[in-house]
Amino acid sequence: MPVAAVVSFRLSGTDGVSIESAKWCAALGDLGFDVVSVAGEGSVDHLVAGLAIAPEVEPDREMIERALDGADVVIVENLCSLPLNPTASAVVAGACSGRPTILHHHDLSWQRPNLGAEPPPDDPGWRHVTINELSRRELAERGIDATTIYNRFDTAVTPGDRERTRSALRVEPRERLFLQPTRALPRKNIAGGLAVSGRLGATYWLLGPAEDGFGPELDRLIDGATHRVLRGSAGAVAAIPTQDAYAACDLVLLPSTWEGFGNPTVESAVHRRPLCIGPYPVARELAAFGFQWFPLEDPDRLERWLEAPDASLLEHNWSVADAHFSLRELPGRLAEVLSTLPIGF
Repeated sequence: MPVAAVVSFRLSGTDGVSIESAKWCAALGDLGFDVVSVAGEGSVDHLVAGLAIAPEVEPDREMIERALDGADVVIVENLCSLPLNPTASAVVAGACSGRPTILHHHDLSWQRPNLGAEPPPDDPGWRHVTINELSRRELAERGIDATTIYNRFDTAVTPGDRERTRSALRVEPRERLFLQPTRALPRKNIAGGLAVSGRLGATYWLLGPAEDGFGPELDRLIDGATHRVLRGSAGAVAAIPTQDAYAACDLVLLPSTWEGFGNPTVESAVHRRPLCIGPYPVARELAAFGFQWFPLEDPDRLERWLEAPDASLLEHNWSVADAHFSLRELPGRLAEVLSTLPIGF
């Protein structure tokens, strides 16, 4: 059985890279690979502390090479895409030199503020995969060929429990609940989500935690809100599953100024919820598939829809998601890239 090693800063978390990496691992399993995970943080097969975004120790080249020993192909998940831990990126690139490798780019350095403009490393034995066409074109401008494989989603999910979840959150039956299913970071534009929910008389629910030192700013924004705000599980006994969170809400918010993809764009469609979205660049690319969303800058249009919801919009968005972003297509798309590598696949 061939072996695939998946390497990243962190895996098995709630961040987008971890979520999409797990889907790739499942697809690799469907293709007959035995998958091993290597990361600086998370529940993984090989924990190498120096690979973390904020490591307390230097990455150990020998330990990384031992973790990759026996792998027929290596999948590098964003670790060589962003200089969040430049030493780890350089060590992993060195360990993968001459080895069949796929660099899976969720973001690139110039797409984030203050991270520079250096392109990712390249090697004749590597293949590059982006999660949007914007990144593929920008890599091509820098002399690196890549293939786009959009993030994929299970479009046949079991609906969550709306009533039980709203009860656990102490949300009244007629209370509007707007869900922002993201972490709290500057680029997630928490202020924009709070503004729309406040203007339309809704309770604002931020599902993810603050990261990268954003906690004090998040506290300031929430303290300044004049409407109800919920965070995380909001006092519920256990963590609330994703499908229940979507079921409980009346609207999904994605006011971000930048996303490499923005999973709520498709998750909202899969769970048949309307989406209010900010004008980040990749959102325009995804909208071209035919999604019908509500722009962040036009809350009046959203208010009119909420007053008289049209279920056909939700069914249309589900159909777009199923036609273009279904998880069932991922093994085949991944097999196409793997077939170009010298691994006997």
